[in-house]
Amino acid sequence: MIPPNAYAPLVHGGDLNAARRLFPDAPEPFLDLSTGINPNPYPIPPLSPQVFAQLPQEDTLAKLLACAAAAYGAPDESNVVPAGGMQILVTLIAGAAPPGLTRIVGPTYAEHARALVLAGHDVETVPDLAPLGEAALSLVVNPNNPDGRVFAREDLLAIAARQRKSGGMLIVDEAFMEIGPREESLAGDVEEANVIVLRSLGKAYGLAGLRLSVALAATTAAARLRAALGPWPLSGPALEVGAQALSDMTWLTATRAALAKDGKRLDELLETAGLARVGGTPLFTLVRHDDAPQVFDRLGRAGIFVRRFAEEPTWLRFGLPGAEADWQRLEVALRG
Repeated sequence: MIPPNAYAPLVHGGDLNAARRLFPDAPEPFLDLSTGINPNPYPIPPLSPQVFAQLPQEDTLAKLLACAAAAYGAPDESNVVPAGGMQILVTLIAGAAPPGLTRIVGPTYAEHARALVLAGHDVETVPDLAPLGEAALSLVVNPNNPDGRVFAREDLLAIAARQRKSGGMLIVDEAFMEIGPREESLAGDVEEANVIVLRSLGKAYGLAGLRLSVALAATTAAARLRAALGPWPLSGPALEVGAQALSDMTWLTATRAALAKDGKRLDELLETAGLARVGGTPLFTLVRHDDAPQVFDRLGRAGIFVRRFAEEPTWLRFGLPGAEADWQRLEVALRG
C-alpha cells in the first residue's frame, strides 16, 4: 500500500520562492547555492524558430542518441534512452519491475525512493553496498549526493551479478560522473552487465531547465523503455542543444578543470569559516556544524540560500558561486 505522504512534494534545492518566504527581508537577488548545478552552464547555441514550431525530427533524435553514446562511452546508440529528466526514467524502470524489496544506498537523492514507492516497491535505505544484490531493485548514486561518496566499478559489477541471480536489477545514477572518476562509470558495461545507468545534462553541463537525461541499458531493455516513452521523448530544442553539448568535448574538458579549481576554493573557504567538510564533489561541498541552523539563518538573511537537511540537522550543502562578486558575497556572509 502506498503511504499518503508519498504523494506530497519533496523539499529540494533551487526553490527560491521558498527562500523568499523564509527570508522576506533578504537583499535581492538571492544567491542560490542550494543545488549541485554548474553556475556557468553550457552556452545555448542559436536555435531556428522552426525547431519550436515542428514536431521533433527523427534524424535529430538519432543524432542525440549517437552523441550520447559517444560521450558516455555506451557500447552503441541502441543502448541510449533519452527522456525529460531522471524521475521519468526511474518511474518507468520501477514500473517495469515486479513490486518487491528495493534497497538504496543512502542518504541520497530522495526522489528516487519516492518514485519506487509510488511504483509499489518496499524501499529500504542502507548505509553501504554490503546489503545490496538480493532485491527486486538495487539503486546507487555514484558519485553520491549529498556526500560525494564514490563506489568502485568492480564492486558495483559484483552487485549487478548478484542481482541477476536473484532476478533483480541494479540502477546506478551517474548524474555527477562528468566531474567524478570516469573510470568508475558503468556506462560501457550496460550491454553485458545487469545494470541500467542514468546520466544527466543538469549538473556539470548546468542545463537543469532543459530536462534532458538518458538511461543506458542493454539493447532489449532500452528498446522497451523507448517504446514506453513514445516517438517524441524530448522537445526539439532539447534534442538540438543536447546533441551539441554532448559532442563538445573541448568545453567539457575545460569545465572539468575549472570546476575542480572552484571546488577546492569552496572547500578552503568553508574550512576557514569553521565548517567541517563531510564530503562532496567539485560541484558541491557538504559540511557539518553544531550550529548549522544558525548558519543557515544567517546566510539566508544575507540573501544566500544553501541546502539544509531535516534528517541531518547539523549538515549544510553549499553549491558553487559563479561570478567573483558572488564568491566575495559568500565570504563576507560566512564571516558573519
